[in-house]
Amino acid sequence: MTATESAPVVNPEALEQLVGQVIADAGGALTLPLALLGDRLGLFTTLASSGPVDPAALAARTGLSERYLREWLLAMAAAGYVTYDDGEGETARYRLSAEQAEAFTNPDSPAYVIGACQNLTAATRMLDRLTDAFRTGEGIGWHEHHPDMFVGTERFFRPGYLAHLTGEWIPALTGVPERLTAGGRVADVGCGLGASTIIMAQAYPASEFIGVDYHGPSIELARTRAAEAGVADRVDFRVAGASDLVADPAGGYQLIAFFDCLHDMPDPLGALRAARAAVADDGRVMLVEPMSWDRVGDALNPLGRLLAGASLLVCLPSGLSGPPGAGLGNQAGPRRTCELAREAGFSDARVATSTDFNLVYELSP
Repeated sequence: MTATESAPVVNPEALEQLVGQVIADAGGALTLPLALLGDRLGLFTTLASSGPVDPAALAARTGLSERYLREWLLAMAAAGYVTYDDGEGETARYRLSAEQAEAFTNPDSPAYVIGACQNLTAATRMLDRLTDAFRTGEGIGWHEHHPDMFVGTERFFRPGYLAHLTGEWIPALTGVPERLTAGGRVADVGCGLGASTIIMAQAYPASEFIGVDYHGPSIELARTRAAEAGVADRVDFRVAGASDLVADPAGGYQLIAFFDCLHDMPDPLGALRAARAAVADDGRVMLVEPMSWDRVGDALNPLGRLLAGASLLVCLPSGLSGPPGAGLGNQAGPRRTCELAREAGFSDARVATSTDFNLVYELSP
């Protein structure tokens, strides 16, 4: 520091606000895994069905330690995840409001949040690997994550697919609903545990579906879930990638979908080129991507913070985990995403519709 320079002046109010934010963030960081713990132990569903209970009554219902339950209930009530009724110490009673029950116990609700708790808790298990990756520039493959990542991701995204996929997203694509109603071929690339594939198969019984994913354990679960849903006769799940679609079927697919996965791929351009080669002349490719913005300033909001953090822990390392290591990340923005599609050979790319959390792109051959 030169003689003419002076140390920056600390604004006490701004500093207090910053520290307060960190305290709030730290509380939230602890709350998510504790909420996941409650889900694993069935505590939310028990509270939803039992009405107001004290820790002793909850222990009797669940067979769990009363002392641990008392602390868990306190933590959840402080977070607003559980409702506290008047009482002190051992006489305190806890319950779930209707809204809390919807968010923590209804897996078909668009408000269901347990998947986020599971998915994001799993993501933080990679912190040591990510520290090394910052030094080496190497990636971390999707398959290398804790098993909670795969199940949690399905639980996280499935409610949104139930709410929007067949009612809003597919109808926003030119001519696609009519073709699938009449009977067509659909490919779901990066299908994971198959939630999106199964939802589409249930909505369009005249069509046939293939789901591909390179992660073998996810495909095994997807096959089981398709059988449970009664659509296994029209859904074929394979351990494969986008490039394997090119030779099947003759005439091409009426719809090829990428649900929240293109940005995770080390070669998203190659995947889109394969989709361009495999889609029918009158078909469409649909990209469902997390909300993103073209300008950094537009991303500085609560959702942008969540998505950028998830991108750094999961999406970007996955995109750097193999050649060519594109490292797209989930915040590529509409402009870059559409440019990538046109580079892959699509004649047009546009945002067809959106939700608060997703952008849905239509790519035309």
